[in-house]
Formats: sequence, structure tokens, C-alpha cells
Amino acid sequence: MNTIYRILFIVLLLVTSVMANAQQRKDIIDDLQSVKHGQGRVMVFEDNSIKGVLGRSMAPNRTVYSGSDGGHFLKMRGFKIQAFSGNNQRTSKNEATSKQQLINQAYPEHETVVTFDSPFWRLRVGNFKSREEANEVLNQMKESFPSFGKEMYVVVDEVRIPVN
Repeated sequence: MNTIYRILFIVLLLVTSVMANAQQRKDIIDDLQSVKHGQGRVMVFEDNSIKGVLGRSMAPNRTVYSGSDGGHFLKMRGFKIQAFSGNNQRTSKNEATSKQQLINQAYPEHETVVTFDSPFWRLRVGNFKSREEANEVLNQMKESFPSFGKEMYVVVDEVRIPVN
């Protein structure tokens, strides 16, 4: 039931935002066209297709996804920490999963993902909105794991950001 209220709240927020933008645009056009003594008169002529574009949010529409844990999140461009990358056919998979276990024990609050994109096995950590946030955690991880600190760095990736 709580999930329904969250979704309704998000929808209400989006509708309110769109209506506020449309009203703001209308207010600007009305203000420009109003007669002001001693200042002349402004006439705004615009095509109907322009009316539909002006005042509209330029931010891309984002889909809210539901996670297996019942939470909601957005998928967006963000940052992750690449903790391992290897292409040795015999050892890289095991090395990636063993490092994943170590990181999961030390940093359970950060998601870890092992992927295979031929010929590389990669281990990536976290879902960060900003590079600064990712660098802060990266520095902590380098202190915790000095043996694989040289190969860890921040990468641009698709991240899952929780919706509150």
C-alpha cells in the first residue's frame, strides 16, 4: 500500500511541475503584451508548434523502476568504481568474484557487479550521481585494499539511483 502512495506522490509532483511551467510561460507572455504607459506595446506572434515547446521542461523523462527489494529507482548516467578488469581466461572470473566478496564484506552499502564483456571480466562498485562522490569512496577503498588500489578508478556507467 505504501508503494502506491509513493507512486501517486511522484505522479502528482510531475503534474504540478508541468502545470507550473505552463503557467509561468503564460505569465511572461501576458506581461510582455500588457499595455504599460510610456513603454510602448509588445505583440508576441508565435506558431502553435512553438507554444507546445516553450515552457516545457528540457530534462529527459525518466522512468521509475521497481527493484526486487520493493524499492524504486531511476536508471541514469552516473559513475561506478572499476575495482577489477582482467582478460585471463583461466583466472579472471575467479579473481573478480573473490574481490567482489571482499568488497561486499567491507562495503555492504554499495552494490557490486561482475560482468563479462569478451574478453574482459570486470568488477564495478557503487551507483554514484557525481564523480566527486565516487572519488570519495574510491579513496576509502584504496585505503582498505591497498593491494588492488592501483587498478581501481572511476568510470562512467549506467547507475541505479534510489527514489525516496
